[in-house]
Amino acid sequence: MSDTLESLRRKINGASELDSVVRTMKALAASSIVQYERAVHSLDDYYRTVELGLVAWLHHTGATIYSGGGAQKNKGATGAVVFGSDQGLVGQFNEVLVDFTVGRLGDMPGSKHIFAVGERVLGYLNETALPVTGNFTVPNSIAAITTLVGRILIEIETQRNQGKVAEVYLFHNRPMSGAMYEPAMQRLLPLDDEWRRGLSVQDWPAASLPEVIADGESTLQALISEYLFISLFRACAESLMSENASRLAAMQRAEKNIDELLENLNQTFHRQRQSTIDEELFDVISGFEAMKG
Repeated sequence: MSDTLESLRRKINGASELDSVVRTMKALAASSIVQYERAVHSLDDYYRTVELGLVAWLHHTGATIYSGGGAQKNKGATGAVVFGSDQGLVGQFNEVLVDFTVGRLGDMPGSKHIFAVGERVLGYLNETALPVTGNFTVPNSIAAITTLVGRILIEIETQRNQGKVAEVYLFHNRPMSGAMYEPAMQRLLPLDDEWRRGLSVQDWPAASLPEVIADGESTLQALISEYLFISLFRACAESLMSENASRLAAMQRAEKNIDELLENLNQTFHRQRQSTIDEELFDVISGFEAMKG
């Protein structure tokens, strides 16, 4: 049964309102991408400063940076922080990340302790065989990332001091060109051997080395803490950037579908309206001809 003109008009109005909502969400996602992209780029200079501090410490002390492994009671245990999303409309964002995480952690021996960042990714992780130890809320702004990183660092330190984990990995989606993203993994602790060797062979960019003030060990610990902070902050910011890119792509698809729906509805409405007008004109002409007869 064909729709009446009134029902078609209601559908057109509803689709137009939905199109307005989609355009608003699309603009918000695009704006968020720019903010998180700037946050990621701003970390480059910060990371370079920390890196130079470690290079100065190495040249000043002549020692090597410890890996951060420490003596752990459970040497086979692995901890993982998985950055997902709290909100929907992100396509396969969480599913792809969870599949990647399960595949990588499945190849590692020993028990696992998973910390999920986001309610959506938590739901998918609970459907796997990986045990979820804790859950964190996804930050809704750049300023809130610092608080989240602090909480994660405290939880990791607690788990390591209790001997529950020996290694810690980060899993998150990393933005690519356009609205694309890919899952990525980074070993947070112990510190990467290749990264430590790279620092040891770097030269200080100036002629004179800076002096390391106070205890060298406490300086090293402070620099390592900053390195861990940067790694977690970057992973979270890149995840949020990828999430909004995925949402932007979803909104673009939705906008295209709504535009096609509106075009079809408008065409149907105009055809039906013209048909009604033709019928009314035919009735008028028929009545006129009957009166003449």
